[in-house]
Amino acid sequence: MNKITKLRGDYLTRGQLSAESGCNIETIRYYEKIGLMPKPHRSAGGHRLYGREEAKRLTFIRRSRELGFNLAQVRGLLDLADSENFTCAEVRGLTSEHLLQVQEKIKDLKRLERVLKKMIANCVGRAVPECPIIDALYQG
Repeated sequence: MNKITKLRGDYLTRGQLSAESGCNIETIRYYEKIGLMPKPHRSAGGHRLYGREEAKRLTFIRRSRELGFNLAQVRGLLDLADSENFTCAEVRGLTSEHLLQVQEKIKDLKRLERVLKKMIANCVGRAVPECPIIDALYQG
């Protein structure tokens, strides 16, 4: 993450937080709504203000999502990180479960690739009304 811009001490506006974290403003709002991000502090004028800890937390969430963790898994990781009693073994367990899910998705994608290649191979691309790809899609 870039160096945090200063606003009223160590605070960022939601727009600044969005720009510096690479996370969309609407996504930040959503994370607040579902409780992944805490409710922000407010300025005297009612502007939402985010500190260094919130910026770090958002980076954690964004990076977890980039690695394919779903929101429930991110919540689980955050719960562990927020507790002061977590063990690395617990984090490893959650990550290992996620790896198994990723490996299953890779198997599914490879199977999909084989089916699509077969469909394409059966199509010679002639200018006739019959199309083996369309036929295969209708057949399931």
